[in-house]
Amino acid sequence: VGVCNSSSGLIDQEGLQASKWLDKTQYQAGLTEQKFLEKVQADVIIETGPSDYVTGGKGLFYLNYALTHSMHAIAVSKGALVVEGKKLINLAHQHNKKLFFSGATAAALPTVDLFEYNLAGCQILEIEGVFTGTTNFILNDMLQHECAFTESLEKAQAKGIAEPDSSFDVDGWDTAAKITILANTVLGADIKIQDIPRQGISHVTAEHIRDWKKENVIPRLVGFIHIKNLQIQTGVELRLVPANHPFAHLQGSNKCIRVLTQEMGEFVVSGGASAPLATAAAALKDFELMLKTGC
Repeated sequence: VGVCNSSSGLIDQEGLQASKWLDKTQYQAGLTEQKFLEKVQADVIIETGPSDYVTGGKGLFYLNYALTHSMHAIAVSKGALVVEGKKLINLAHQHNKKLFFSGATAAALPTVDLFEYNLAGCQILEIEGVFTGTTNFILNDMLQHECAFTESLEKAQAKGIAEPDSSFDVDGWDTAAKITILANTVLGADIKIQDIPRQGISHVTAEHIRDWKKENVIPRLVGFIHIKNLQIQTGVELRLVPANHPFAHLQGSNKCIRVLTQEMGEFVVSGGASAPLATAAAALKDFELMLKTGC
């Protein structure tokens, strides 16, 4: 068992207790990247590093190396999957290895699993969802208190829901990343994140909120994939939904996915509030599924 960061790592063939894992003074400088992977000789790698949406970054290196060196892989960060998702899936198939990544596509909210198991063989017509818990928390807080965007953002940051640099979430990039991964890995598309039309929520004001409440509509940042005549349309938009819409009922940082199929009709799954523990649980779920399916 081993763990590494960008500059150091720790390996113990007998296993790692949490106390030792968290004690960075135990880490060996330079034990990272290929040196770490060669020494740890793991069966499964869980990649949770920073996301690079231009090159795939170190995450892409770790996943490529694992799948070509007799390791199964679980991806939590999104960068490598956004850049090379289809290639990584093909690489896993070529080497008879498993690549799971539900933690990268809305974490605790079931998305990939829904398509892989429950809707296997169905023709997908539409995928829509509230995929970013941070933006949902901010919009819900603004609705409740009729306050400024910056005030609700600060609350999200204080709770650890939003990053200190929140632009990736509030400008719609996080939702676009998840849409890219789903389109390319589930539907076999070849979407580039930079080509997805994208809106954010930072322009929303308390005045907007008051007007929308009078109209009985709820603002939600929605990512969508629509398939018609074999053409795929994607986007991220601030959408006003009626108060009885499934997206309108989401509290706090909860998320939601709506799928329309040709054969089975419509499905709506909601929940999976954004939290570090929920993301970790999604990675553990992938690991459990690997064990159950013959890892």
